[in-house]
Amino acid sequence: MSKFLKFATALALTALAWRSAMAADEGGPAPAEFQVKFETTAGDFIVDVHRDWAPRGVDRFHDAVKKGFYNECRFFRVVPGFVVQFGMNGNPDIQQKWAEARIPDDPPKHTNEEGTLTFANSGPNTRTTQLFINLADNSRLDNYGGYGFAAFGKVSKGMDVVKKINAQYREQPSQAMITRRGNEYLKENFPKLDYIKKATIVEKK
Repeated sequence: MSKFLKFATALALTALAWRSAMAADEGGPAPAEFQVKFETTAGDFIVDVHRDWAPRGVDRFHDAVKKGFYNECRFFRVVPGFVVQFGMNGNPDIQQKWAEARIPDDPPKHTNEEGTLTFANSGPNTRTTQLFINLADNSRLDNYGGYGFAAFGKVSKGMDVVKKINAQYREQPSQAMITRRGNEYLKENFPKLDYIKKATIVEKK
């Protein structure tokens, strides 16, 4: 292969990779309010979403749900009295693409009370797809680390379902291994994890 062809091929692959990474952030503005129904192995629950609470986070969440990102996602971190965490895709290739598409922070406007849905993060401007549902009043998270965790929705139906999501593994699953091997790793090592069968946007009634 000539140097020119090698160079052209490299440029094409770079452009393809760039488009793939950006595909996770092309959803546009979400509706002002909507509901998402989560069908899970523990039962179903519904979250009411409010864009004015955290517009950037809601736009990302709406886009991810529309694209089926949360389908088959495991509840990989369950700490009773604190949070249920999820949002790592079971396909490592898909997970990697979305993990690279970070979104800027939203200033917290609504407290992390019981039942609220919030993006997890690892510091300022690091939100991608991971979420948690507060199992108690976690208002201390509102200004945690000087940036806080911006809640953007709340479970309106099925909080009893959320509270019975399997907590036997607590924080044992490794996020690094989920990133590397996805659901294959989780099925082999934590077979009783509850998971999302399907997440669907529905009209708020």
